[in-house]
Order: sequence, then C-alpha cells, then structure tokens
Amino acid sequence: MKRVLFSLLLLVATVGIAQEIQSPSQFLGYELGTAFTRHHRVVDYYNHLASKAPERVQLKQYGVTNEQRPLILAYVSSAENISNLESIREAHLNNTKGGDLPSKAIVWLSYNVHGNESVSTETSMQTIYELLTKKSDYLEDTVVIIDPCLNPDGRDRYVNWYYQNKNTPHNVDPNSKEHHEGWLNGRSNHYMFDLNRDWAWLTQVESQQRIKMFNQWLPHIHVDFHEQGVDNPYFFAPAAEPYHEVVTDFQRNFQKVIGKNHAKYFDANGWFYFTKEIFDLLYPSYGDTYPTYNGSIGMTYEQGGSGRAGLGIKTSIGDTLTLKDRISHHLTTGLSTVEVASQNTTLLNKEFQKFFQNIDFEHKSYVLSGDPDKLEALENLLKSHEINYGWAENSSVKGYDYGSGKINTIKTSSNNMVVSTDQTKGTMVKVLLEPNTKLSDSLTYDITAWSLAYAYGLDVVASKTLVKSSPKNTIADTGKTFSELSKDAYAYIANWTSMKDARFLSQLLKQNIRVRYANLPFTVEGKVFDRGSLIITTADNKNHKTFLTSLEAISKKLKINLTATESGFVEKGKDFGSSSVPMITDSKIAILSGEPTSTLQFGEIWHFFEQQLNYPVTILDSNYYNRVALSEYDVLILPNGWYNSFFDEAKLASLKKFVKNGGKLIAMEGAIKGINGEKGFGIKEKKIEKDSLVSNHVYEDSEREYIKSSITGAIFKTKVDPTHPLAYGYPDHYYTLKLGKAAYDRLDTGNVAYLEENSSPVSGFAGSEALKEIQKTLVFGVENHGKGQVIYMVDNPLFRGFWENGKLFFVNALFMVQ
Repeated sequence: MKRVLFSLLLLVATVGIAQEIQSPSQFLGYELGTAFTRHHRVVDYYNHLASKAPERVQLKQYGVTNEQRPLILAYVSSAENISNLESIREAHLNNTKGGDLPSKAIVWLSYNVHGNESVSTETSMQTIYELLTKKSDYLEDTVVIIDPCLNPDGRDRYVNWYYQNKNTPHNVDPNSKEHHEGWLNGRSNHYMFDLNRDWAWLTQVESQQRIKMFNQWLPHIHVDFHEQGVDNPYFFAPAAEPYHEVVTDFQRNFQKVIGKNHAKYFDANGWFYFTKEIFDLLYPSYGDTYPTYNGSIGMTYEQGGSGRAGLGIKTSIGDTLTLKDRISHHLTTGLSTVEVASQNTTLLNKEFQKFFQNIDFEHKSYVLSGDPDKLEALENLLKSHEINYGWAENSSVKGYDYGSGKINTIKTSSNNMVVSTDQTKGTMVKVLLEPNTKLSDSLTYDITAWSLAYAYGLDVVASKTLVKSSPKNTIADTGKTFSELSKDAYAYIANWTSMKDARFLSQLLKQNIRVRYANLPFTVEGKVFDRGSLIITTADNKNHKTFLTSLEAISKKLKINLTATESGFVEKGKDFGSSSVPMITDSKIAILSGEPTSTLQFGEIWHFFEQQLNYPVTILDSNYYNRVALSEYDVLILPNGWYNSFFDEAKLASLKKFVKNGGKLIAMEGAIKGINGEKGFGIKEKKIEKDSLVSNHVYEDSEREYIKSSITGAIFKTKVDPTHPLAYGYPDHYYTLKLGKAAYDRLDTGNVAYLEENSSPVSGFAGSEALKEIQKTLVFGVENHGKGQVIYMVDNPLFRGFWENGKLFFVNALFMVQ
C-alpha cells in the first residue's frame, strides 16, 4: 500500500514538474527546427530545466573553450537516482574491479563535436525534454549524461555565418550561398582542429577538460552524433569493419541490438538508413572508438545534412531535407538508445565488469626508454588518461624490440618506463602502444597506425611477461641548476633534443636573450655536447640588464638543466667564437591562411606556435597576400593545400625573389606541388611508369583495387642525416607517419630524411602500388636558393598535434637552418 501511495505521489509530482518546464520551442520562442539556436541560448535552456526540475536534472560546467564559451554536462535521471548520483557513480566505477553488480545503466550522449553538423545541439534540447516528460520511465534505472555541444566555438561560427548569409525565407536551392560555407567553416574548433580525432591525443582544451569528466564515469554506452553528406540516408550501428581486435563479442553484438531497435522506429516511419558501412571501429581517437576501448558500447550516428543543409535543402533526387527532419531522426536514435539501455541494465553491468576483468593480451608490459623529456611528455598524456605506469628495476627483459623488429633482451634500470596492460585501462594501453594494429579489413576511414612509441620517438620492448616496476621515477638530473651557477660564467649550455628545449629557446628569444648553437659536437670541461646544443654567453648578453635573472627564471620554469663553463675554449670541436657556433636569429615568421590552404594543417601550425612553442607568428590571408611585402619576414610557411591555381607566374617569381634575397620558405605536403615545376623550385615529383595492361578486375572490386595505390596513415622508418641542421637532436633514423603516396625525388644535396630502397611500413597499411612509388624518395629536405633556403616537408611532422617526435624537425626549420 505504501509503495502504491509513493508511486502515485511521484506520478503527481512528475506531472506537476512537466507542466512547469517548457519545451525547447516554448522557451526559445520559435518552433524547434525553424531556426538555429546560438550556444548561449542552448545553455539558457539547460539552466531553465535545472532550475525547474532540480531533483531530476543536474548541470555541471566542466570547462571553457578558447573563445570562453562554457562546456556543460547535464545529468538527467529519476529523482531518486539524482539524489544518489555520486554513490551510483562510485558503484559503477567499482564494477571495473569486480564484486557486486550495480543496478543502473549509464548512457552518455555527445552532440555537435563538429560545429557545422548543427542539428545535434538542437536535438539535444528536445531529447532531454522528452526524457523528462514522455519518456521519463526510461530513467528509473538509467542515468543519462548529455553534452549538448562539444564544440561551441565551431557551432557558433557556423550559426553566425548562416544567419549572415541565408535567404529570407531560407532557400532550398543547393546553389544558394547559404549552402556554401567559406574556408573558415564551422566544423573545427577555434584552432581549426577536428575534435572528433582528438579523444586520445588531447591536444585541445575541449578534449582535455572533457576527458576528466569521461574518466569519472566510463559509461556503458556512448553515442557521438554527427552529420554526413546531404544525399546520404541515416547511419547507425553496427559499425563497419575493421573492428580493432580488442572489441569484445558483447560490444559487437550489443551494437546490433541497439541498431535493430533503431530500425524498428525508422521502418515504421519509412525513413532510409544503412549500417555496417564506411564508419569503422579502429582509429582510437574518435568519439566511438575511444569509449569502446574504455568498456563502452561506442557508436557514431550520422544524419545527412551537415554544413550544407541549412534550414532546408533540395537533395539530388528532388526531396527536401529540413532541419526538422534531421532533428526527428537524431531524436529517435537518441531515445531508442536510452530505451535499450533501460531494458538491459543487468546485462550491461555484467558485461562491463567482464570487459575489465578479462584483460589478457599477448604483451603484458611495454618497457620504454629514450630522452627524459620525451618520456615526460608521454607521462603527461598517460596521466590525462588515468593510465598507470612505473619505472623498472635493475634487471633484464626479453621481448619484441620495435627498433629491430626482432625478439631481444635488454637490461633495464630506473630510467625505463614500464606500462602494463594489467590495469583498469589495460585495453587502452594495448591500443595506444602496440607495435602494429591487426587489420581485419584494409578499407578504413582513417589512419591505420599511431603507436605512441613511434609518435614520441622512444625505444620500446613489448614483453609477454609482467615487468616489475616502481611508481617512483629515479631518473637523475644531469648538469647544474641555475641557482648553483656562478654569475661569472663564460657561458651556459643547454641540450637540444626535445620540445622542452625548443620552448626554452622560444622564451629566451622572446626575452631578447641572444643564443648561439653548435654546428658540430664539442667537449668542454669533460662533458660532451651534440650538434644543436644551445650556447648562451655572457658576452653576447652584456647589454641585457636582466640577463641572469631572466635566464634563471626561464630555466627554472621549464626545468631546463644548464651547464656552466668558465671558458669558451673547448677540448674537442669548435670554440665558442668559431663560425661553426652561429647566432640564432630572432625570426619574424608568417604563415599563409585561407584558400588554398588546408584548414586542418593551417590549424595545426597555428596551434603549434601559440600553444606549444609559444612563439609569435603572423597570419597572412590569401585574400591580401599579393599586397604583402614578403621582405618584411624571415620565414614564410605554406601549409598543405591545393596551390596550382594560386601560384601563378607572378606569385612564383615573387616567392623566388623572397628566398633568393635570404628568406626561408617552408613548404608542407601539397604546397610542394604548387611551387615545383619549370618556373618554381628544383624539387621534382617522382615519375614511375604505369603498367599499360588493361585491368581485369570487376566493378565490384574497384574500391579494393583503388587502395592498392593508397597509403592510409602508415609508419615508415626513414634514414636521417643527423649532421644537417634540420635534423639536430635526432639520431640516424626517424619514424614518419605517411598519409599518402605523394613522392618526390631526392635532391642533389640537402636530403635530411628519406626512404631507402625496399622501404615498407613498420606499422599500418600501404598498398602494393603505392609502395612502388615511394621507394627512394624524399621526406624532409633543404634546397639552397640564392641567400635563402626552401625546406620541403613531404610528410607532416605536426600531424594532429600528437606526432611529438616530428615537432623538433619543424623547430629546426625555423631556427637552425640558416
């Protein structure tokens, strides 16, 4: 009787609340789907719900964007669950360790990671409203976490652009301007990064702040809502092959359960959809794969539309796709997902526990060694993912050596980092550190190789045994701290091996401290220093009033160990007054933006300067490039892009004059193609004779035939000339991430990194025909032209901000190549 009475009272209370809270249309003052909602109004609506139904909605601001927009999460569930939210969370996380099964399902719905895939955020408002009203029964045993907009900066960029360019009323003609965003589109975030490819690498502030919240919950189900081309029907789970081998049978099968539930509703409405195509579960930095590797049922849902659709657009078959249509489809799959979760709480909790208890991979430990700064950079990433690591004992370990590709035995010490799969995040450890990802299908949506061992330039042995380790890092600092240095020292010396050293140089130059560098190895006071070592002399800075205090502050802040010397007379090598110890120029650097450049690579470079190197850069837009005096700059960077129609004869002549007079040009990936040729610079595309025989493959196999000529993000070992200034800080090899088959002949001189004959990927997929084309080709090179240089970067050393070991090449191009 008491239970019945309680249920009646709860029903009355729920009805009362439902009458108080407003629908999105009521609150916003227009019917949802007839206009786009700016981000601050979305936040207002969520605040409205939290204020009117505080016992069932809890809001949390988890961060801010680069443009200072708030990032929020909404927790929505029954009143009882919200009142016990923290205990539910703790019980859920404890389930990773075994024991009693919790009784609640956790569903996380992520919207609008791509800003111009704008239907997502609109849908989120209707979804939470429906869950609080018509579908409140789903919440009895389910906690739903809603992130209404992962990319507020990109979303508002798109919405503002749309309002500025739309017809009134809106025009469904796809040729109308409102369906054609410009170069600076809304897909990416402030720094033009694709946030849906940053889940694992955490280069962006949105990702860094979100991952802290995600790790507090590790939901059973995570959905990433997207949009695709206008003419595509809806996509939902199950995903396409290849699946990573760590994806469990349950994760595969439950995707089908969810997909069939969606299909039931889509069939009833006569809506078209497809599954098991295009969108795979391999690359670990997506909003579906990253959660999957952390125990979730991770899924991507793709609605047709994206930035082209606007409020309505006519499709190629003559139908009109409206924003209302797009909302209905995303609303249906979102609610269907929560419905399935609410019906399977026991199963979800049981299998979630199994995921973490059944971690048993071939390699139990990864033992890493290398430059302490690079190990520290990897440490920081592992900490962000809450991946445990330790430091080895004095012993020996047998395992697969990444460098040799063979089984080797190495001696270990406290300088070796050990990361084991015997931990809660053991699956992520395998995915991020394994030497070569197993492919069930070579047709993939993204890169096929990403091992952090190669990305961070570290030596690794993967062991089949559990290697003992201590949580304490006992790597001994070398050199002296600045506070111990004599103020009467002749010079202070810093190593040149990592991005930490590059940031140190950047800060010195910004403080007008003059710095030299060594073009040859040298020995002073019994200590050996390699090429590129920074030499900061007292004599060079005698007119700098705060030289010593500034140097001390910068070195302490960045934890740079300086070695003091009382003389510029070296025991081996060249003395500090030699022409082999030149001054580093405080360069004025410019980067081209706008068409014809790639927004993504422009963003990578922009972010690199402002957030990683912390060095000033001038952005020159292509709209007024012709009116800029290039002579005002020391360095010009051309990001990847499509330049053939941009660099006409006059622009090429101006560019050649800039370099001839002493300028430095850095051409990256596709930019190289735009400046080569008879009237450009000397680099030549590699020509290979094609087989003239007619292909006998059938039409159905066309796509698979095509990938024979493709490289889908594979890692290659290159030969490096470590004596060249572009390669200072590197050994005689470098692992490059090759994103395509672009191939250029090696230069007559200045080949700094290149592929040798019979090169094949150490990790990832490369088609047989593509492999033929890239043999004996350039990766990084320098061509002297008059008083200046052209630096060619065929591969991208800054790819997505996570290819840590490539970044020093880029800094060398800025400062060391003279």
